[in-house]
Amino acid sequence: MDTPFIGKKSSAAGGWGALKSCGKRLLESGMPISGARTLLKANQPDGFDCPGCAWGDPEHGSSFEFCENGVKAVAWEATEKRATPAFFAAHTVSELRNLTDYELELHGRLTHPMRYDAASDTYLPVAWDEAFAEIGAILKGLENPDRAEFYTSGRASNEAAYLYQLFVRVYGTNNFPDCSNMCHEASGVGLRQAIGVGKGTVLLEDFEKADAVFVIGQNPGTNHPRMLGDLRRAAMRGARIVVFNPIRERGLERFSDPQDKIEMLRGGSTDIASHYFQPQLGGDMAAVRGMAKAVFAAEDAAAAAGLPPVLDHAFLAEHCAGFDDYRAAVAATGWAEIEDQSGLTRDEIERAADVYINAERVICTWAMGVTQHLHSVATIREITNFMLLRGNIGRPGAGLCPVRGHSNVQGDRTVGINEKPPEAFLDALEQHFGFAVPRKHGHNVLSAIGAMLDGSAQAFIGLGGNFARATPDSALVEKALRNLKLTVNIATKPNHSHLMPGEVSYILPCLGRTEMDLNPAGQSQLISVEDSMSMVHGSAGINRPASPHLLSEVAIIAGIARVTVGTDIVDWPALANDYDHIRDHIEATIPGFEAFNKRLRKPRGFHLRNTAAHREWDTPAGKATFFSGTLPKETVHQRAKRGGGRFALQTFRSHDQYNTTVYGLDDRYRGVYGERQVIFIHPEDLKAMGAKAGERVDVVGDHDDGIERLAADFRFVPYDIPRGSIAGYYPELNVLVPLGSAGEESDTPTSKSIMVTFRKREAA
Repeated sequence: MDTPFIGKKSSAAGGWGALKSCGKRLLESGMPISGARTLLKANQPDGFDCPGCAWGDPEHGSSFEFCENGVKAVAWEATEKRATPAFFAAHTVSELRNLTDYELELHGRLTHPMRYDAASDTYLPVAWDEAFAEIGAILKGLENPDRAEFYTSGRASNEAAYLYQLFVRVYGTNNFPDCSNMCHEASGVGLRQAIGVGKGTVLLEDFEKADAVFVIGQNPGTNHPRMLGDLRRAAMRGARIVVFNPIRERGLERFSDPQDKIEMLRGGSTDIASHYFQPQLGGDMAAVRGMAKAVFAAEDAAAAAGLPPVLDHAFLAEHCAGFDDYRAAVAATGWAEIEDQSGLTRDEIERAADVYINAERVICTWAMGVTQHLHSVATIREITNFMLLRGNIGRPGAGLCPVRGHSNVQGDRTVGINEKPPEAFLDALEQHFGFAVPRKHGHNVLSAIGAMLDGSAQAFIGLGGNFARATPDSALVEKALRNLKLTVNIATKPNHSHLMPGEVSYILPCLGRTEMDLNPAGQSQLISVEDSMSMVHGSAGINRPASPHLLSEVAIIAGIARVTVGTDIVDWPALANDYDHIRDHIEATIPGFEAFNKRLRKPRGFHLRNTAAHREWDTPAGKATFFSGTLPKETVHQRAKRGGGRFALQTFRSHDQYNTTVYGLDDRYRGVYGERQVIFIHPEDLKAMGAKAGERVDVVGDHDDGIERLAADFRFVPYDIPRGSIAGYYPELNVLVPLGSAGEESDTPTSKSIMVTFRKREAA
């Protein structure tokens, strides 16, 4: 069968392939020289924070603190292409729906505020004041504030996010569906339960001291490329890198650093993983419990032989609660159960545990391969248990490191984007601003979609992002958005969320991270972001705005707020004119931001103190708390093993992609070119089905809710992945992720645990 889209995989992540890709993206932007100049200010103290991932910046950085994905993000934003009113006049919304995500965003930057006209099925330009007035009037006219949903993307700055939550709470609701609900919500929930803070405990410098790094359910080569530099340096000095990932990912195997001239000239690369294990989908918790079982066995053997203990007994006694119950739970978990659920052998798990036992300082990182399962919170509790056994939290070179996705997704949560806000934060807002803050918990992403579908929600405002494509159950979400009285999307480029208009629909174009944000006095405004290591640093764009009609996110929020709730409680225009005043309010209401404006202007910013990193445990027990639950009764791959042609599907990104933004159609690390509708599958599974590489099939959801879910016309790609497990790209496969399948306690869509079958396509 003809398979021209299947080609050679890169021999290593990074290298000349990354440099060629960077050059290609800069040329495609139409601004290669200015784009290159812009990149020199990426992640610099006097520049802007990269609009890509949330990986931290080194304390002593170089002139080139960006990666391939950063280049793509900057070139995508700094393009010369424009989606003007003429573009919208020439294409109906119905026509634009036929474009792919890549084709739609390729039309460039939005230039004017636009209002949907149902009669012509097009968007027409509108004045800013007119837009604010109608949006405010509709919001004020709703039966109650809980009828509106206020979504946030992790791209929004701390200042924009704080102002947004303040406006929404003055308005009267805690409805804050947020992009974090779909990715690392389980990390926040699990870590708060275990150690009292929902963030990682490490700094970037800890990677310089770790003896071992465990990487679970994460693909940094595509999702956080700068992390590969830190893993490479750790590997080169002898640290062991232990990977648990169902699919073989090139960036976790080998990396050629584009900034290492000798390595580049020689065409060499550095091995990253010293150990690479491929568990079945959903098998991570069982694998970690197996390692804990091996640690306890080593402890018993050491005691019997009169050798030093393996466990850190002093740490466990002083800092931990629930240890005895956990040890009993591990003892009650048999190896047969562990092997069946993890998909790994006892020998493999014991080899991984041996690295942990022999390492003085260990870091554990994870991402959405862990967080998008039914039992993700329990898995994160198990990871924390494992790290507590030898005191690997709260000391140099050791700790927990959930690696967040978008550049400020962690910061947005810190400054109040939370549908279940802490009472202390609400008390602080109420005392500082003098209004009755709503106390009832609001909607997350899934409950917001449910409210849109049943009609109880009537308005949606999206601060960035692409809600229609980022969310599960795409067909239902599109229907939900079109049910509404009002949809408002604050964005830099056209996307599919704009093509699901409510009765009244606006696209409000905002400045990008790379662009100058000037106040009425002509002074440059500084914004701030928080990375995965809780470092807060400033960002100021250097490029001329794509259009003179753009407003900053802060100015847009202030404009809507002024009309909707007035200025008696908050002087919105004054805050929009000087972001220092917003930061003064953050300082007054959120611990850790003392002298915010002063510290933000220091090179590389400042660190938000993490109590768990100092072995201070804000838990009910006052200690780090072990979780002693059982393994899941059954995982998705165990259900698939029952037969009936079922497979366990996970969705992930291609290498030419960041979240829902698709920069191109290639995935060179996996050897796929010019095609996105693919299914990665084990060659033996193909053989067992009598199918071949490149064969076209429909992928059919298998969820017991009576709804037919179909992803049509996908092609098989043989790949190194466990039998019974398959993988493919989102957002194309989000249509198969059921709204009714969500993580326990986290309510995160289970995008890594989808049961599907295949249907052969009729011959054309």
